[in-house]
Amino acid sequence: MEQVQHAIQDEYGEAFAHCYGCGRLNDNGLQLRTGWDGDGTVTVYEPRTEHTAIPGFVYGGLIASLVDCHGTGSASLALHRKNGFEPGSGEEPPRFVTASLHVDYLRPTPQGVPLKAIGRTEEIHPKKWDVHIEVFAGETKCATGKVTAVVMPNTFLKGSE
Repeated sequence: MEQVQHAIQDEYGEAFAHCYGCGRLNDNGLQLRTGWDGDGTVTVYEPRTEHTAIPGFVYGGLIASLVDCHGTGSASLALHRKNGFEPGSGEEPPRFVTASLHVDYLRPTPQGVPLKAIGRTEEIHPKKWDVHIEVFAGETKCATGKVTAVVMPNTFLKGSE
């Protein structure tokens, strides 16, 4: 399965690149990467052995993390594009945080198969986006989710008042 070449997470400033799920500067994290796939978004990730729920199946918390970070990354991509930019443009994209996360587990997710999260973004306010997500293991849809993402407030920066 092809990996994302131009991920929005590659463009986040260093202060915003430490998330366990998608932070490129978090050596112990998942380092999820979200990019465009046509008008939709995509993240591809192959679970590691430590992401086991029971032998042969992926831990549901990993699926939730995938949905969560794919949602905020997708919202960032969408607003960045709305502002006239794409990953690689040299312009730092807006950073989002999760306001709401909902995951429906449709069937057990097998280990040893790359996961693919596909997202569709919907602007519901200039600083608030809904992202509808489907997670596949191969051709099998294992989970669906919805993330409501909001632009990260300045107060999230260390030392800000």
